Amino acid sequence: MFLLSLVLLLDSSFITPAFSQAQADAASKRRVVARTAPAYPPIANTLSLEGIVRLEAVVSPDGSVKTVGVKGGHPVLAQAAVSAVRQWRWERAPLESREPVEVKFTRD
Repeated sequence: MFLLSLVLLLDSSFITPAFSQAQADAASKRRVVARTAPAYPPIANTLSLEGIVRLEAVVSPDGSVKTVGVKGGHPVLAQAAVSAVRQWRWERAPLESREPVEVKFTRD
C-alpha cells in the first residue's frame, strides 16, 4: 500500500493543470455577484462543529456554477457548503474558470 501511495504521489508531480493560464487569470479576477448563505446542519450544532470548508467551484462563462468539489473540511459541514455554493453566481467572463471558495461555519 505504501509503495502504491508513493508511486501515485510521484506520478501526480508530473500532471499539469487542466486549465489554461488565461483561465487561471480569469479565476483570480472574477467576483461573486450573488451568494446564498449555507444552512448550519442541525447535527453540526449537536456535535458543536465549527470550521472552514474549502471548495473549488467550476464556473461557466455566464457565471453559473457547473460543479463544486470539496478540497477540505468536516464532511458534515461540507455538504451544506456545497449546496450553498451551487446557488452562487459569479460575474460573466470569456472562459470557464475554477474558483477557490472558503465557507466558514460558526455556532450562533
